[in-house]
Amino acid sequence: MSAPSNGHVAKGAPKRRVGIVGYGKLGEFLCDKLEGNEEVEIAWVWNRTASKIPADKYKILDDLKGFASEPLDLVVEVAHPDISKEYGLKFLDFCDYYMGSPTAMADATLCEKLQGAAKNDAIKGSLYIPVGALWGAVDIQRMADLGTLKGLRVTMRKHPDSLRLVPPLSEKLAAGPPGESPENVLFLGPVRDLCPLAPNNVNTMACAAIAAWNLGFDKTESRLVADTRLTETHEIEVEVEGPNGFKVSTVRSNPAQVGAVTGAQTYMSFFHSLTKAHGKGVGVFFC
Repeated sequence: MSAPSNGHVAKGAPKRRVGIVGYGKLGEFLCDKLEGNEEVEIAWVWNRTASKIPADKYKILDDLKGFASEPLDLVVEVAHPDISKEYGLKFLDFCDYYMGSPTAMADATLCEKLQGAAKNDAIKGSLYIPVGALWGAVDIQRMADLGTLKGLRVTMRKHPDSLRLVPPLSEKLAAGPPGESPENVLFLGPVRDLCPLAPNNVNTMACAAIAAWNLGFDKTESRLVADTRLTETHEIEVEVEGPNGFKVSTVRSNPAQVGAVTGAQTYMSFFHSLTKAHGKGVGVFFC
């Protein structure tokens, strides 16, 4: 194994060119952080509503089908998992791909195709998955590689206004918790079943299921809770089980305003991951 890289580009090296897919709050944050960056430059920005992108700051890509109109080193998706379904393989055939919505990988067929392409020497791009709010992704993956990962459960707690759900979970959320309880347990079950019901809220769980590849999306447990008390944070609890009673439990409290889908510290995590999404060779990598 080669020595770890610090991710910096050598002086005089050309900047890496990236295309940004999605200009919501996270996409806008990443674009702002990349302004004046010495190692990365924005080739274009695409958004479903193009008028949200400041034309005086960025080149607007009107049609995503034209993503390959300019040289690119990396496509950064921070829009919706459907982007990976429609364009993931096309992106990988042209350059590296940073998948900011890994809930797309809950589709078993798509997951197999994307991972297969990323590991194929004949395909140009590699697949990079940002860890986002997941604490311990590399440790989980290491245990899976060693065959010592026996169980994994991820619980996410957010204020109800921070959840973007589809039926039947949206209906359960609207109905509210039972009695006077501040907690409304919306879902308990496999990550694979939850991802299509909360595609923008449970990327952390999807990332965990990818890391825990020996358990996968079917055996990684998920628990989604709406909690009216969480007016300043999102909480993510990760419970890992190994052999002979081995257990690790972590709780991450991520500062977040009511209504925010993504916590403040996770924005910085996504940016850091973007700067590291290069030079790993052929395959699928956490960053």
